[in-house]
Amino acid sequence: MSQLIRLATVTDASEVLGVTLRAYEPIRDLNIKFLAATADLQLVTNNIRRNLTYVLERDGQIVSTVTVRHPWNDPEHFSPYPFIWWFAVDPLYKQKGIGSALLTWVEENMLRDLVKAPAVYLATADRHPWLVSIYERRGYEIFAERVHDGEKIVYLRKILDETLYRIIENKEPLVSH
Repeated sequence: MSQLIRLATVTDASEVLGVTLRAYEPIRDLNIKFLAATADLQLVTNNIRRNLTYVLERDGQIVSTVTVRHPWNDPEHFSPYPFIWWFAVDPLYKQKGIGSALLTWVEENMLRDLVKAPAVYLATADRHPWLVSIYERRGYEIFAERVHDGEKIVYLRKILDETLYRIIENKEPLVSH
């Protein structure tokens, strides 16, 4: 069984849409108004063009996806750190470590090691029955709450580089004289 993580291209949009809609069915059932839950092909294509959308392929088939929005590419950003969204795992591959592998790879290899991001954040509905606790087990901590479109949203942050995070948050100089 071969596994590959890579950046999505617009030619992947249809397959990414299929995975996303299948994965977000429980969100729709809970009547949580997440954009990804009712996405269409144009929205997915625009997301791939505008942001960094990663996919995990197993035997040539996309089975998981996650998008990273950088604050400089998002005029409405809530935090100075990259934002993870549209995280989806095909239901046929749930609870097999696929999503965890993709998210860990993006957090560590891309954001921490390549981009040098001191932290990353994401958001989910407060009333979702399991997502907050899943992210907390992954090292995310709630740092803010807001109401968006009538839905209480919790924002969770994960520190990827403690030293750099302390420097930035405390506004300490990178080099002392």
